[in-house]
This record gives sequence, structure tokens and C-alpha cells, in this order.
Amino acid sequence: MSISLRAAGTFAIGDKTVHRLGFGAMRITGPGIWGPPPDRPEAIRVLRRAVELGVDFIDTADSYGPYISEELIREALHPYPEQLLIGTKAGLLRPGPNRWVALGHPAYLRQEVEMSLRRLGVERIDLLQLHRVDPHYPLAEQIGELKQLQDEGKIATVGLSEVGVEQIEQARRVTEIVTVQNRYNLTDRSSEDVLEHCERHDIGFIPWNPIAAGALAAPGGPVAHIAEAAGATPAQVSLAWLLARSPVMLPIPGTSTVSHLEENLAASTVSLTPEQLSELSES
Repeated sequence: MSISLRAAGTFAIGDKTVHRLGFGAMRITGPGIWGPPPDRPEAIRVLRRAVELGVDFIDTADSYGPYISEELIREALHPYPEQLLIGTKAGLLRPGPNRWVALGHPAYLRQEVEMSLRRLGVERIDLLQLHRVDPHYPLAEQIGELKQLQDEGKIATVGLSEVGVEQIEQARRVTEIVTVQNRYNLTDRSSEDVLEHCERHDIGFIPWNPIAAGALAAPGGPVAHIAEAAGATPAQVSLAWLLARSPVMLPIPGTSTVSHLEENLAASTVSLTPEQLSELSES
């Protein structure tokens, strides 16, 4: 199947317009999102191949590795193409593999932004998302520190991750919020209200874990038979459904292999009929 990211449409984030099918750089790290990848050369190839195929939005975080993902991105792609937007995140500590602890102390957020600037080799971060809201500190203080860094020219745009509508509105009273990154896929639509809020305010919605189809992709299930009819894989159908679901949707499927990357990006040319989209939405 062919790859044409133009077919996925575009979305503006700050002063850059990106294709609506990007790349999530979490899984280019080691097991448990901890340490270096088992095959470092392949991780570098994945990043370079993504850009070759037209990906111009890469999502990462200081906590992926930790630090490894950002370091690999710089090694593979610096100096960066002008059109490439790299979004990173701060606000999670990593005590060990598969362990994530929120920390939103303003001084810590500032430190991690400064370190991400250094690791990525840039003077300004295109998009900095608060990885989690830390309940131990007022949200206004956490976003306020990012706004201060924005005013200093170290952050271009600000986003949020795993938030509700009320938190989005609280943050918007401090600075413009351009993206929200919540879990959303065919089997988990608990953030439907957040997605609809983002649509109303033209905020990019980045669904993490976008390919999870679960039992819907089992033999005889709706994803499986639609994939067969469309000449696609279940993963491609899951991504095509997301792209069709909303014009603010920005899926960022991640992988550690070039072959899987190419399969995911081929979702850009999967065309689902209105009947197929309706069946998936009602599943």
C-alpha cells in the first residue's frame, strides 16, 4: 500500500503546519521505556525513514528512556529540516522501568525544559506539553512556569496531556493551549468530551496508544472484516478511523522498526466508506 501523508490532511500548531499523521518516539527506547534500545542503528533508521516519508511531527518526552528518545532524535536528525516540528514533554519522573511519577514543581519543570533544549540541540522547543498535572501543585503554577519559559523564547507553544475539560480551561486562562494528548482509540473513547472540546476551540488532539483495537480486531470482528474489505491491516484501519473521526485528530503511532513504521504510515491512504466508519464508531 502506498504512503502519502498529504492524504491525511494537515493541522497548524503555532507557526508550523504539520501532516495529521506523525510519529511517537516512545518505543525507540529500551524495554519498559527504560534505557537504550536493543537495536540502536534500527532506531536511528526509523527516525530518518519517518522524515524521508514526509513525517513532520515527532512526539517525544524527557521521560522516554529517560532522555534516550530525545538524544536519539538529535543524533538521527540534527540539524533538523525546517518543516519538522518536535514536541516534547516534562512533568514525569522515572524511578525505573514502566514506572511513572508526576512531578510538577515549577523549578523541576524549568530544569527539564532547559535540559530538553540541550539534548535536542535547539534554542526553542516547538511544543512543550505538561506530561501530567501534579495534584500537589496548583495547575496555574505549573502552566505559569511554562508560560514564563514561553515569554523567554524557550518554548514556542504549550500543550497538555491526560487532562479533562475543566483543566484545559484552567490552563487556557494562563496561556494558549494548542494541543491535548489523551488516550483515545477504538476501544477507549473515555476522552470523547475532551475531543469535542478541542474541536470547538481548534486545539490539536493527540491520541496516545492510537492503534489499540482489542477484541474489535479479532477474527470476525468489525475491524478485521473492514480491514479485509479495504485491503488494509487492522492497525491501518484503526488509524484511518481516527483520521476520519475529527479534523483536529493528530495520531502519532510509534514503533521501533522501519517495516512497522511504513505499515503505520500507509494508513494515510486507507479510504473507509461512510458505512464502514459508522460501523466502527458504533462498535
